[in-house]
Amino acid sequence: MGRKMSCFVLLLLWQAVNGDVSYSLQEELKRGSHIGNIAKDLNLDVNKLSSRNARVDAAGNRKRYCDINLATGDLIVSDRIDREELCGEKLSCVIKRDLVLENPLELHPFSLHVQDINDNSPQFNEEIINMEIHESAVKGARFLIEEAHDADVGQNSVQQYSLKKNDNFILAANGNTLELVLDKELDREKQGDMNLLLTALDGGSPQRSGTVVIHVTVLDANDNAPVFSQALYTASLPENSALDTVVVTVRATDADEGVNGDVTYDFGHVTEVVKKVFSIDRKNGKITVNGAIDYEAVTSYDLRIKAKDGLGLSSYTKVNIDVTDVNDNVPVIYMKSLINAVPENVSPGTEVGIINVQDADSNSNQKVCCSIQQNVPFKLVPSIKNYYSLVTTGQLDRELVSDYNITITATDEGSPPLSSSKTVQLFVADINDNPPVFEEQSYSAYVTENNKPGSTLCSVTARDPDWRQNGTVVYSLLPGEVNGASVSSYLSVNGDTGVIHAVRSFDNEQFRSFKVHVMARDNGSPPLSSNVTVSVFISDVNDNSPQILYPAPEGNSFMTELVPKAAHGGSLVSKVIAVDADSGQNAWLSYQIVKSTDPGLFTIDVNSGEIRTQRDISESDNMKQNLIVAVKDNGQPSLSATCSMYLLISDNLAEVPELKDISYDEKNSKLTSYLIIALVSVSTFFLTFIIIILGVRFCRRRKPRMLFDGAVAIPSAYLPPNYADVDGTGTLRSAYNYDAYLTTGSRTSDFKFVTSYNDNTLPADQTLRKSPSDFADAFGDLNDSPEQKPPNNDWRFTQGQRPGPSGATGGPEVAMGTGPWPQPPTEAEQLQALMAAANEVSEATGTLGPGTMGLSTRYSPQFTLQHVPDYRQNVYIPGSTATLTSNPQQQQQQQATAQQAAQQALPPPQGPPQPEPPKAAQTPASKKKSTKKEKK
Repeated sequence: MGRKMSCFVLLLLWQAVNGDVSYSLQEELKRGSHIGNIAKDLNLDVNKLSSRNARVDAAGNRKRYCDINLATGDLIVSDRIDREELCGEKLSCVIKRDLVLENPLELHPFSLHVQDINDNSPQFNEEIINMEIHESAVKGARFLIEEAHDADVGQNSVQQYSLKKNDNFILAANGNTLELVLDKELDREKQGDMNLLLTALDGGSPQRSGTVVIHVTVLDANDNAPVFSQALYTASLPENSALDTVVVTVRATDADEGVNGDVTYDFGHVTEVVKKVFSIDRKNGKITVNGAIDYEAVTSYDLRIKAKDGLGLSSYTKVNIDVTDVNDNVPVIYMKSLINAVPENVSPGTEVGIINVQDADSNSNQKVCCSIQQNVPFKLVPSIKNYYSLVTTGQLDRELVSDYNITITATDEGSPPLSSSKTVQLFVADINDNPPVFEEQSYSAYVTENNKPGSTLCSVTARDPDWRQNGTVVYSLLPGEVNGASVSSYLSVNGDTGVIHAVRSFDNEQFRSFKVHVMARDNGSPPLSSNVTVSVFISDVNDNSPQILYPAPEGNSFMTELVPKAAHGGSLVSKVIAVDADSGQNAWLSYQIVKSTDPGLFTIDVNSGEIRTQRDISESDNMKQNLIVAVKDNGQPSLSATCSMYLLISDNLAEVPELKDISYDEKNSKLTSYLIIALVSVSTFFLTFIIIILGVRFCRRRKPRMLFDGAVAIPSAYLPPNYADVDGTGTLRSAYNYDAYLTTGSRTSDFKFVTSYNDNTLPADQTLRKSPSDFADAFGDLNDSPEQKPPNNDWRFTQGQRPGPSGATGGPEVAMGTGPWPQPPTEAEQLQALMAAANEVSEATGTLGPGTMGLSTRYSPQFTLQHVPDYRQNVYIPGSTATLTSNPQQQQQQQATAQQAAQQALPPPQGPPQPEPPKAAQTPASKKKSTKKEKK
């Protein structure tokens, strides 16, 4: 077309009556051409255009033709704008579009006025116009010619015509009428036909033109042209009309006869689109539907119809066809904006999406109602024009519903109404709003002592309904201490599975249970956690053999007891004292004599370990009696220990044979032999000294004595590291008081005489007193002994309620079911108990006469038995069937007697310690013995 495109844009901006922003621009501008700054014209913040998703919106599938530059706010051309295609012959060509912004939703309509440019040349409907003119035509006769068509409008349309100079015709143009005027009569004989060149010019710049050749055939006269019955025909046609539907019928008549009066119909200058939609019957002038009629595409048609007679004369008329709307378009739902994942903690009323509903129909057929039919926590709120906001109506919870399929239904108001639906899937984003929850309120783990390190104790499980890392649970132990050590040194927990393992091997004798706290934490931000208590119970295993406290183990000392010859059947002669560090039935001890010199002479109580005579002692009985006693616990399998008890049936020291014949210890050291040889060399002096002392004591107290080790206390090496007091009072049920004397024998044959007593004992509620220095003198250095533990709650049970052997009223079967076993006392408690027992008897027997001598009478400082089992029960008296007990009535009598005797025989408690008992002059043998003890 050879037109020159200009790059400038006419920026004519004005406000229409309705307040819309309007721009004027020329058609055929290049893509990206500037139209105007709509952000400035609408007072919008350019910096927020991108965040508010500013965009140009067009209804349906129509082209936008323009777009907005988010960086500058300029409105630019996005598609080719052809005014002729958009508006045809209309003088005003307006494109209406909307500028949409979100957050908050705003809608700004604006208009584009497309200005025509001279981009089309005038065109004639035919390349050659054939005209037949009778030669009889007179000068001034006018012949109508179809004017040229220019797609442009206004000044750019056809403005003038010019006819090439000829001899017969001139051109007459009046408005839209173009006629050839006969200026000189025709002469068919002179010129039968001629060609005239007609040019049409527009008013554009540069000017464009179009030409057509008019071929004139000179005929005889055809005086009349066809005449239409109406100058303008109008018709109304519903859209979607069926093919061959008659729209309108045009009719023209010709006054001529014959061929000159035959009229035919045809379209004048119309577009190709019209020719595809309509057709005309050349004979009768019926215009019918030949294609699809769509109101949404074209609302009206303007047709130009030509009527021509047989000799070429023609006339023209116009047909205007209005297309009426039919409700044939369902509403279309467009999701303009949607949050893919909505956080579950959003407040009700939060906008999560924007929906636009379009209906291509018009009037009431275009009105749409939009709704949500499902029972979901969302609703549609009408916004601007045909926009809706999708907002929440309640609190969301991803753990209950993780996603929603929201069906939106749009229904128009046509008759019948049409509707459409669209399903929108909306996901709920997880928030760490749920802490881990343990499946149980607390956990208990049971483990047997001596377990292997790394063994599994139990497993804890916590659930977190949150998603991904918010629901990933990690387990850990809370810091704490167990018996003064970090809890991590006892247990470990698998952070992923919650399985709890033992880090070390446990010992029931150290502690029986402990509690730890396990924390379950998720990986959210911030993390949430919860705690649970895990109680670990350590069950006992029979892993400790009974420990015999008295008599002392063989090889450490040689202990012998004297039995009066006048002892009757049932007399208590001695007692085996044993403990077991285990607990429960593993600590139930039973006693049995497995071997004896005279099997029928002595018997032992299976529960208490008391050794009594079965019959009266006769002169025929062997003076030296050796008993081998087995102590066995009740564990599975059972563990046992044995000891030897040496008894001498004698009333005076003169009858005592050589001590070496009494000892059955095959493990005595060679030192014994050396000491015996040394003692023989000094026997005269030493025995004389001993006989004098014994004579004085036998004269005053005709009571039996007991041979024992020179030390009053049982050495700490004889004591087990820990023992369990099964019956609540300990297995040490009798209190003993020993007086130490040096003998003529070696260390393994020292004499120890027990002071017999049968009248008074220390009351159960009396308090013993010792000085720490004396305690250290008697028992040596006890710094290595473990720290004393607090007593078990079971010490509060009465004697009848406490289970266990060693003096219990019933056997293990009777004691079962009496409740938890008491806490085993420590080694310090054992030593304190033995000291207390020795001191009690010493204080009690001190009232029997001035001849009594013993180490225990030296201990006067305060010593309380608040946390020590009562060892004052069943104090046996050798050669007698009586046993001193802690009966309250007997205690009152004993206490009164003891207090009276103490005032006469004992110094005040606050006074200085009593002097040491007199010792015999040291012999070379005794010097060796002392030296040996010092070395040890």
